[in-house]
Amino acid sequence: MLGKTKLRRARIGALAATAALVLAACGGGGGDNSGVQTGQAFAECDSNVNACNSAAADQLQDGGDVTFAIEKNIPNWNVTSSEGNVFETGMVTKGILPYTFYTTPNLEPTLNTDFMESAEITSTNPQTVVYKINPKAVWSDGTPISADDFIYNWKVQNGRDCPDCAPASTGGYDVVDSVVGSDNGKTVTVTFSSPFTDWKVLWSSTGAMYPAHLAAQHGDQNTPAGLAESYKWFGETLPTWTGGPWKIDNFQNNVSITMVPNPSWWGAKPKLSRVIFRIITDASQEPTALQNNEVQVIYPQPQVDLVNQVRNIPNVSSYIGLGLTWEHYDFNLKNPALANKALRQALYTAVDVQGVINKTVGQFTDKVKPLMNHNFVPGQEGYKDVISSTGQGTGDINKAKQILTNAGYKLQGEQLIDPNGAPVPTLRMRYTVGNQIRQNECELFQQAASQLGVKVDIIPTDDLGDTTSNGDFDIIVFAWVNSPYPYSGAIQLWNSQSESNYGKYVNPEVDNLIAQANGETDQTKAADLLNQANQIMADDAYVLPLYQKPTFIAAYDNIANIRNNSTLDGPVYNMQDWGIRKG
Repeated sequence: MLGKTKLRRARIGALAATAALVLAACGGGGGDNSGVQTGQAFAECDSNVNACNSAAADQLQDGGDVTFAIEKNIPNWNVTSSEGNVFETGMVTKGILPYTFYTTPNLEPTLNTDFMESAEITSTNPQTVVYKINPKAVWSDGTPISADDFIYNWKVQNGRDCPDCAPASTGGYDVVDSVVGSDNGKTVTVTFSSPFTDWKVLWSSTGAMYPAHLAAQHGDQNTPAGLAESYKWFGETLPTWTGGPWKIDNFQNNVSITMVPNPSWWGAKPKLSRVIFRIITDASQEPTALQNNEVQVIYPQPQVDLVNQVRNIPNVSSYIGLGLTWEHYDFNLKNPALANKALRQALYTAVDVQGVINKTVGQFTDKVKPLMNHNFVPGQEGYKDVISSTGQGTGDINKAKQILTNAGYKLQGEQLIDPNGAPVPTLRMRYTVGNQIRQNECELFQQAASQLGVKVDIIPTDDLGDTTSNGDFDIIVFAWVNSPYPYSGAIQLWNSQSESNYGKYVNPEVDNLIAQANGETDQTKAADLLNQANQIMADDAYVLPLYQKPTFIAAYDNIANIRNNSTLDGPVYNMQDWGIRKG
């Protein structure tokens, strides 16, 4: 969320399976800032999120190319690792990695029936889940997809068998007690050491599977070092293998990734001849590429100029939705200056979140409101305001100064002096290069901080995954791309030991409450526990939520079955169904 969305999880957080999809209503195009949809292709997407822009296979051409613009290169191919857990990597690998569940546009976890015949809880004490793998499912070299793949991907992500693997999340895998294969490996029995509410997230599209038999060629699978070696190999090595409907045919570094149908695919064959992911790191160039038909689909973070440019391109439809992705400021608590909670509280109090919205995404849609929770979005069961009571996000400079004064800080000229008499050092703030909205968000934070005597240098990055995983920032702005699993997502993002806890927030009480929420099968109690943890974290002023990030998709009208999906799966969740309309 990832955008790292990261997400991841992405960047990768999680939201409730019972959540209702929050999508903006239809509106006009042009300069109407409430407009969310133009053209005809996505006209029904508000009322029919899962099936709008549909066409049956016999209404599609055989062959044809679709080029999809992405904004980041793929420096690491292991999307389950903390370094590779970037939204673009998730999209590019979606067509080659097998997975148990994925998320449809209405935010519901859905069984991947190409890969799984069934996945069911067969016991609650201990919690046991039995997976039945499609007998036809094979890797592209003919090796059956089996329990061995479940076991390998569990070992490298559970935090015990491979301490050096650095997965994006251990959430859920760490409470799996055993993974046992039977029926020639096509039946997998998973037993948990303690209940796990979000069990459907395991081996799902947010952490899809890498082939165990290739891992065995690159490290001893019975040793932590061997597991780490193979896990690293998957990150460093362009996949020439596949377990999905597509395979990678060509990769040009920083240019493009070309996918073609997998000849060993056992499911319905894709209609398209190729899907090309073209890397355009400067989002402002995407409308021009779309207008010139160099790309046929874009999925950028919307910005006012970009949105209005796209709305004027003939034969192109566009759509804005609100989903599970949320924008936020993060502090790196490894910075000694930011280890002082009072400074963090003051800086976040000085930030005017509504003002940030008004000067960024509010310029092209009036649907966006300040987000007041780190784990739920408005409309979801469990959403509760944990921010207002802290005063953060209000832009109240006087209150921010009072927080600092009470903590022993002093203003000396235009320089803030800490309680020990030392100047508060200049802070480095990062954002993804080419993203004008995030640049603006950095500048607005910089302006707020300057009123407290804190200088902020803004330094863009062209490798968000490397920057976050290495903690190469003091302050950073990005988005988490959530899935419908709020409890496992909370472990990934906030647990003291999580590799995705990039700012190194540590609070044992928060860890304990999140762990309790993950083991609580009563959803009301689970949400209450998670919100208790959330309130503590908000008071600690680690991450300041800004807003639900609008998603924006634009595509040529002749492309069928492509639609918005405001989750970690993104529009590529059904890439094998895309096609060019006949006629």
